[in-house]
Amino acid sequence: MSYLTIVNSVLEVIILLLIALFVGVLIPGIERKYVHARIQQRIGPPVTSSGLWASIKFLYKENIKPNSPVPGLYKAMPILCFIVVFLVFIALLPLSYGFLAFASLIAIVGFLKVEEIAYVLMGSLSKSVMSAGLRFPDHVKGAERVNTLTSYIEDISSNRSLRMIAFGSFPLYLALFIPAAMCGSIFLGDIVSYQQVHGPFLFSLAGVLGTIVFFIGLMIMLNEYPFNIVKAKADVIEGPYMEFASKYRTFVYVTRGFMIFTLSCLYSVLFLGVAPGLLSLGFIVCIIVALIFVLFMGVFSAFSPVFTNRQFYPVVLVSSVIGVVGVILGLLI
Repeated sequence: MSYLTIVNSVLEVIILLLIALFVGVLIPGIERKYVHARIQQRIGPPVTSSGLWASIKFLYKENIKPNSPVPGLYKAMPILCFIVVFLVFIALLPLSYGFLAFASLIAIVGFLKVEEIAYVLMGSLSKSVMSAGLRFPDHVKGAERVNTLTSYIEDISSNRSLRMIAFGSFPLYLALFIPAAMCGSIFLGDIVSYQQVHGPFLFSLAGVLGTIVFFIGLMIMLNEYPFNIVKAKADVIEGPYMEFASKYRTFVYVTRGFMIFTLSCLYSVLFLGVAPGLLSLGFIVCIIVALIFVLFMGVFSAFSPVFTNRQFYPVVLVSSVIGVVGVILGLLI
């Protein structure tokens, strides 16, 4: 590979990343302005306020020292999540298809697992002052408290995140391997090439089932309503995000939108056979897929309550069964 080719590849990656980040920070505003606000019959905030300007605003906020046993590691978690999503995005680009071990479903699953584990670490490393007075077991008022432990709200979020890793993300990973079963390869380049010859997997029964399971897994991975049980109390207690301020809060905002767009690119690659590229229509297709996902996410979350374990486990079980059926149908093709 010549020096000029390397420079051109790096420039293409940088340009694609900048476009992806710009689209990503607009996605929360689009969801609130054109979905939630319309459903609630109100004007809604400007498109740029929820993601773009909020991210810029927090850069100028005063940083704080979190109430954490390891504050440096805790503050590094949003940066780690951003890096993981960035690596997934790079793996989806056609430039990476020559690196088979990197541009494969195994690598994608590994990166997403690291992102999930980061939420567990956030919850276990944060000890916010809002929950410093919570103690158990409960005692009658005035009774002496001897050797009592302190329970933190973030511990609840950490336990819930661990539950999401064990059960919640299973549908998404099943959906990822439906295209692999249909083309007989786990490498992204082979999956894209197969669909360019035989047509998108979406237009098959296995592809339809995979799309349904992928969408459910997408919402679970994003901790979106009604699957936002990671937060100890929705819209009031931010759970593992409680103590993040300044540029670390900015990483939280940017990473969420970036992840929505990256997972949309992942769907485009796996079920449409369209890879995000600078000089092709692939990137436009990925943007359209992201907007469609945002539309359905907004509608679904607007009319759904927050799931408890009673609703969460059956939904995960049913969607996992659908995913298994999709994999079996993919193998039979």
